[in-house]
Amino acid sequence: MTTAELPTPRPAGAAVDPGRWPDVATPPRASRARTAVTEAVVRRALDRLPLRVRFAGATPAGRGGPLIDVHDPRRFHARIGTHGLIGFGESYMAGEWDAPDLTGALTVLAGHAAELIPAPLQRLRGLWAPRHPASRRNTPGTARTNISRHYDLSNDLFALFLDDTLSYSSALFRGFPARRELLAAAQHRKIDRLLDLAGVSEGTRLLEIGTGWGELAIRAAARGAHVTSLTLSAAQRDLAVRRVREAGLDDRVRIELCDYREAGGTYDAVVSVEMIEAVGEEFWPVYFRTLDARLAPGGRIALQAITMPHDRLLASRDTFTWIQKYVFPGGLLPSTEAVAGTVRDHTGLTVARRDAFGAHYAETLRLWRERFTERADDVAALGFDDTFRRLWTFYLAYSEAGFRSGYLDVQQYLLTKPATADEETPAR
Repeated sequence: MTTAELPTPRPAGAAVDPGRWPDVATPPRASRARTAVTEAVVRRALDRLPLRVRFAGATPAGRGGPLIDVHDPRRFHARIGTHGLIGFGESYMAGEWDAPDLTGALTVLAGHAAELIPAPLQRLRGLWAPRHPASRRNTPGTARTNISRHYDLSNDLFALFLDDTLSYSSALFRGFPARRELLAAAQHRKIDRLLDLAGVSEGTRLLEIGTGWGELAIRAAARGAHVTSLTLSAAQRDLAVRRVREAGLDDRVRIELCDYREAGGTYDAVVSVEMIEAVGEEFWPVYFRTLDARLAPGGRIALQAITMPHDRLLASRDTFTWIQKYVFPGGLLPSTEAVAGTVRDHTGLTVARRDAFGAHYAETLRLWRERFTERADDVAALGFDDTFRRLWTFYLAYSEAGFRSGYLDVQQYLLTKPATADEETPAR
């Protein structure tokens, strides 16, 4: 096992900052009865899984497999009993448990996600599972705040673990295992495939929804396209504008700090890469209607989206999760069924093609995670504390595990629009 595979340990005696991490610094007060019931439920679940879980001062659990060491069982069970999977993640952030192969352990859990909670409790999910805070709905005003909380953290932070293209979405590799020195080429391969799907060439009027740090806009402009790119992240926009200027393409690229709902104009092609995940279920119809409205007749849309199984979407869509609390506020992954249904019911667009490549995302995340771990001292030098570094270690491993287990997938879609206006379906 390499150093890059090890989770970030919490130094002995290190404290969690209660001002920054109140729910991590102070474990919930749970009754002995509640904690005991939680321990029984957790053990019952673990005893059916290919895991080995060592509880300090107690009998190990699991059928054997990747190791989890629970250093503080009382707090571990109190957090899970009070806050469910949010508590599980917060317990890791607090250093109450560790795993030598964190991704391996989380892959087992992700692969058995539908079985972790007993069926009777699943049916009562609405009574015990936390619901999305109304304050994080992706209204035009709140969406900017939600995006800022993740993407405006620090351009320098993202640059520490991404490749030189600063692409923060799944790459497309030629083979596995993926090699770090080939990550930038794999990102370009992904971008080029999206541009090809959208038919982007000399003179194309292209709308990009979700700029990132500008690599796709730069690559499209190098083909001769005229690009309008929209983002809600001020930090990303500033760096993307600079990168476009340094590439000598600022006459072909305009980057706007603008919500997708505020977009105007008509375009030959639209590209949106892993942005739908930040839209929120109630706004999926608005998002796809916007794509339809901005696209000229006969135009093409290339969409890249992370997806989850439809049954898990239906079961969990109202539940507030650890990822939503700490990483992507307001986010929700669609299913392929949800995408197809929304396009069908709310637009005149047609899903002409869909290609899945989840294994490539697992490898992309592995490379990011290893690099993030190697650059831990540089992350600290940027002012991010140990709790943040454990949070991001968990986030990257948790995401990688989702793709390795097949719980998550990533799709590239081609959506098309009829060539004549009278063939279009009116917006509903």
